[in-house]
Amino acid sequence: MRLVIRNARRLDVGKMAIIEDGPLVAEAGKIVSIGEDASADVEIDAKGSFMLPGFIDAHVHFRLATLDFAKLQRWSEVEFGIVMAQLAKETLRRGFTTVRDLGGDVEGLMRAIKAGAAEGPRIIRAGRMLTQTGGHGDAESGPRPVPTCACEMRHTAFGIVADGPDAVRKAARHNLRDGSDFLKIHVSGGVASPADPLESIQYTAAEIAAACEEARHRQTYVAAHAYSAESIIMAVENGVHTIEHGNMIDAGAAACMARCGAVMVPTLSTYEAMDLLGRKMGFPEANLVKNSKVLEAGLRSLEIARDAGVTLGWGTDLIGESQARQRREFAIRAEVETPEEILRSMYEVNPKLCGLSGEIGTLTPGAVADIVLTKVNPLEDIAALGGDDAIERVIQAGRPID
Repeated sequence: MRLVIRNARRLDVGKMAIIEDGPLVAEAGKIVSIGEDASADVEIDAKGSFMLPGFIDAHVHFRLATLDFAKLQRWSEVEFGIVMAQLAKETLRRGFTTVRDLGGDVEGLMRAIKAGAAEGPRIIRAGRMLTQTGGHGDAESGPRPVPTCACEMRHTAFGIVADGPDAVRKAARHNLRDGSDFLKIHVSGGVASPADPLESIQYTAAEIAAACEEARHRQTYVAAHAYSAESIIMAVENGVHTIEHGNMIDAGAAACMARCGAVMVPTLSTYEAMDLLGRKMGFPEANLVKNSKVLEAGLRSLEIARDAGVTLGWGTDLIGESQARQRREFAIRAEVETPEEILRSMYEVNPKLCGLSGEIGTLTPGAVADIVLTKVNPLEDIAALGGDDAIERVIQAGRPID
C-alpha cells in the first residue's frame, strides 16, 4: 500500500525546525520520499497540520494493568490479556507508536499485536524485572516460606526474585533467552511497593555487575530503577546504562552519570497521577507519603541532571488507569525544559535506547512511517500536545489508525 500525505508541515528532528517541503510518500510501511509527488492508494490531506514522528515512550508497564494492586494479585491470564490489549490500543491512539516496556511478561501481547489480533505500539521489552528478596520488584503478597538455599529463586509474571551474583546471572540469562531486548533491575526502594523504604539500597555491586556482564555479552544493556544518589552511583559505576526515574539525584550522582555516559529516563507524570488517583484506588498511606517525596523532587532532578550534562530520555511509568495521562509528560517537563530539549529526548535519545536509531523518531526516507498529525506546533507550545483533542491522526508503519 502506498500512502501519500499532502499539505503537512513536517518536524525535521535533525534541524529541530518545521519544514514545508511537499508530500510524504510511504510504501510497505516505510517512508520512501519527501517532496516528490506520487500516486496513492491512500491519500491524506493534512490541511496545514503539523506532521511529527510517532511518539516514543521509553518507560511503560503493560503488565501493571491496573492501579488496584489487589486485582493484580488475583487476575487470570485471560483478564490480564483483555485489559493489556485495551491499554495497548489506547496507547497507540494517543500517538505512541513505539514503547519500551520496563518489566513484566508481555510476550502474549506482542504476539497478538504482530498477528493483528490486537492493536498496539511496537514494544521493546525488558521482560521480567530482576529484584532482591524484599526489593521493589518482589510483588508476591502474604507469608512465604523461608528459602531452603541461598540461590533459590521465585518469580511472578512481573519479576524474578534473585539474590546473589550467581542467581542474578541465571535470571538475566533466562530473560535474554526468552527474548528480552535489555534487562531491568531494581537498586533502590520504590513508591508502589509496600515492604521497602524509598531510600533503601538494593542489590550489591557484584549483583549489578553480573547482570551488566550478561547484557554486554548479548550486545545490550541494563536499566535500573533508582531514586537515591547512592543507588544511582553504585549502578552506573558497575555498568548500568539507564537510570529510570532518578528523582533523588544530587550533583555528585549526576556528575557520575555524565562521566560514565549513562542516560536518565525521568517519569514525572506517574507521580502526579498517583497523587491524584492513589487514595481513590486504595493506595496505603505509607505509599502516598513516599509518592509525595518523589513528586516534590521531580522537576529539580531534571535540572540537576541537565546541568551536569546527563543525557535525558522521555518516559512516563504510568500504571493501568493512569495511562490516559501519557501525553501530560510534555507539559510537566515544559516547566523546566525547552521544547527542543524535550523533543530531542523523545526523538533522538529514545530510539537509541530502543535499538532503532534511524528507523523511528524521524521523518526521513528509509525510516518507518510512524506519524502523528496535530494542530499543535510543538516548537511553540509543546505542553498543548497533552490536550485531549491535540492529535488528529495517527499512522503506524504507513497504516492510518481509524
